[in-house]
Amino acid sequence: MNEPAGVVPTVGDGASSGEPTAEAVEELIGEILEADEAVAGSGEVTDPIVERDAFLADLQRVSAEFSNFKKQTERRNSEVVSRARADLVQVLLPVLDACDMAVDQGSDGVEPIRAAISAALTPLGFEVIDPVGEAFDPNRHEAVIHEADSDGASEGLRVVEVMRRGYGWAGRVMRPAMVRVQG
Repeated sequence: MNEPAGVVPTVGDGASSGEPTAEAVEELIGEILEADEAVAGSGEVTDPIVERDAFLADLQRVSAEFSNFKKQTERRNSEVVSRARADLVQVLLPVLDACDMAVDQGSDGVEPIRAAISAALTPLGFEVIDPVGEAFDPNRHEAVIHEADSDGASEGLRVVEVMRRGYGWAGRVMRPAMVRVQG
């Protein structure tokens, strides 16, 4: 018989009754039994409980990997957003400097613009470094003028004047404040 696998020949010329012949049924049963013996002999049949436990372990491992991947992706995305915002703020620093210079020259209309920009960025992580009266911190301040203490008391370096404001973003210094120190 040259029938394709799974096709059972029928009685007659194939168009009359549509019922399989006895020979075809016996041949099909023989093929099924041979396939069962081959599977049983190869050791592929496993205990369903062992197989279930293996699938459960695989599922738990994949779930943990996916959870870790998701957390890592969220962390990377938040870092990218923070860097993008920092880049935007970096571009705005000359605008803020121009506002500061205009206020120093006596222009009254610029201060509300500067305050609005600063107020809009502060909740996102923006920080103005304006350290008059604070102790000098080389990580946050850039000393351009150093004066000796006038009364002779040496308490360390103190910031006495800010020549250019500094700015920070998300806890990092974007630009240190340019200051005059005394001490």
